[in-house]
Amino acid sequence: MTVNGKSYERLVEARMMLADFLRGELDLTGTHLGCEHGVCGACTILLNGEAVRSCLLLAVQADGAELLTVEGLAQGNELHPLQKAFHERHALQCGFCTPGFLMTAFAFLKETPNPTEAQVREAISGNLCRCTGYLPIVQAILQAASEPGEISSKSVSTPPARRL
Repeated sequence: MTVNGKSYERLVEARMMLADFLRGELDLTGTHLGCEHGVCGACTILLNGEAVRSCLLLAVQADGAELLTVEGLAQGNELHPLQKAFHERHALQCGFCTPGFLMTAFAFLKETPNPTEAQVREAISGNLCRCTGYLPIVQAILQAASEPGEISSKSVSTPPARRL
């Protein structure tokens, strides 16, 4: 598989979850495990351009896939526009849910570059946060979307979506 533009090949147990593989085998600990039932969204990553819950997928299901984790958003020391907006809007408190929100928003803005507030709220409705009250998160996503050319010009390259 390719993760954040880097190719990896590993032999793993058939029952290893993708989130555990990313965290344990590749040391990409930005993918958080919250509920481990696909409910909270903290483990959201992009698999072939589509936002998925990595706690619900086996690592072997990602064989040959392109993955993007929160670690792949920034380009070196340059934060992605979404990350900048989350920082500027104080869209995080404890930060546990933030990677999942960022990845969900990234995939959403690729498909809907000029969303309404209602569309943003619908897009993030599967991600849970116990700290912010959601308003700063919605504002950050709208801010990132409103900056001309920011998302498209500074986004990482993701391949077209492919269903498993």
